[in-house]
Amino acid sequence: MQTFGRIEKSSIFSPCDDGEEGINSCCGPSFYREAHRQCHKIPAVLAAVSDYTEAAETPSEALMGMLQAGIIPVTPFQQNCTIFFDPDTKEGVVVDPGGDVPLILQAIAQNGLTIKEIWLTHGHLDHAGGASELKEALGIDVIGPHQDDLPLLQRIETQAEKYGMSGLRNVVPDRWLKDGDKISFGAHEFEVHHTPGHAPGHVIYFNRAQNFAHLGDVLFNGSIGRTDLPGGDHQQLLDSIRDKVLPLGDDVGFICGHGPGSRIGDERRSNPFLQEIKPRSI
Repeated sequence: MQTFGRIEKSSIFSPCDDGEEGINSCCGPSFYREAHRQCHKIPAVLAAVSDYTEAAETPSEALMGMLQAGIIPVTPFQQNCTIFFDPDTKEGVVVDPGGDVPLILQAIAQNGLTIKEIWLTHGHLDHAGGASELKEALGIDVIGPHQDDLPLLQRIETQAEKYGMSGLRNVVPDRWLKDGDKISFGAHEFEVHHTPGHAPGHVIYFNRAQNFAHLGDVLFNGSIGRTDLPGGDHQQLLDSIRDKVLPLGDDVGFICGHGPGSRIGDERRSNPFLQEIKPRSI
């Protein structure tokens, strides 16, 4: 486990060699679309969000520390468990602790962070499977996703058995989220957008002050979320991207659930799956 610290964007995601071991090597799960099936090195370190996107110049920014984000790949699916935190107060939240909770706790302790809440983007096992364990370890609440993902959250243990994974547990959040909600830690506020398609209750988190989002498994660098799992709907996912993600703005940088992040504008222009998006019917 590397110590958290500011790093350059170019060093966050780089090709890894076959056979490299430990938490810094990962390969995307075999069932993801070919465009998303690439090998990346994702160090468990924190970078300022400005490494992903230019921070918005707003009056509120002068009143808040620079939001930072750390990625810890967890589970055999190498899901991007993310820690958002304020470097001044050392307060933060954990987004999508899908498993490997000892690694998450180690990162928290090594960096002297106080985690206030757990935020979930959706109910798939690789995103929510460690939430119950982390909640018990830290004595904090689980927030999100939308209530439409309750059936998925209640089947995590069953799904884990099918994949031969142990230690993942079902979870019921302390608070459900809905479209238009706002959640925060310290001075860092995030808007909540309900974005079904990959999962019925999927939500994304947008920090308007720093022009930054966590998109979960809705949109990837060069791909989109799969829709062949229970509750998935391809057209609904494209509609969510059209109506909730693209309007955030081309200059918005994002972390996603697997692989490297990107900017919305880059994906609008080059992501082949976004070419399928149809204008809203009047």
